[in-house]
Amino acid sequence: MLLLVGLGNPTPDSENNRHNIGFKIIDAINKKFGLSKQKPKFKGLLTTGNVGDQKVYAIKPLTFMNNSGICIRELIEYFKIDAQNVIVFHDDLDIEFGKIKAKFGGSDAGHNGIASIDKFIGKDYSRVRIGIGKPKDKIEVSDFVLQNFDEDEMLELEKITNNITDTISILIDKKLDLFSSTVNNK
Repeated sequence: MLLLVGLGNPTPDSENNRHNIGFKIIDAINKKFGLSKQKPKFKGLLTTGNVGDQKVYAIKPLTFMNNSGICIRELIEYFKIDAQNVIVFHDDLDIEFGKIKAKFGGSDAGHNGIASIDKFIGKDYSRVRIGIGKPKDKIEVSDFVLQNFDEDEMLELEKITNNITDTISILIDKKLDLFSSTVNNK
């Protein structure tokens, strides 16, 4: 059993924020693979189904970014999912917009959603870091991640989500380096 997690904030005005890119990925996976209707469970919006031959749970935590770990811990304890079978999709300031890097474990690099998950389940899970770039002006990082993507970025975001859903079988097989190179070369 595999758990796919998309990080974001649950308010309607946050929907197109840079910080909500994880929610966008889960929505794209749900749509492409026809996962179940989202149901509020475990302090998140949960879907289930199959991606290829793999049974998956996909969740968008409703606990707000900084408390994402609460939702994840409840879910993995209930379904007895090993942390190594968790894949988290999230925004990353240190990666150029549109680039994607997958890795296993590591530091939270100042990302509060990842720090919360680390606190509640440890660091032994996979992360798909989706680049949002750094602020270009003297805008605070906290303000930048809560800004909406601009029109051009929204068009590029559709390509990014399609590339991820098209290559997700590689990710599910835990071939993280191959996934990163394949998804970035589409």
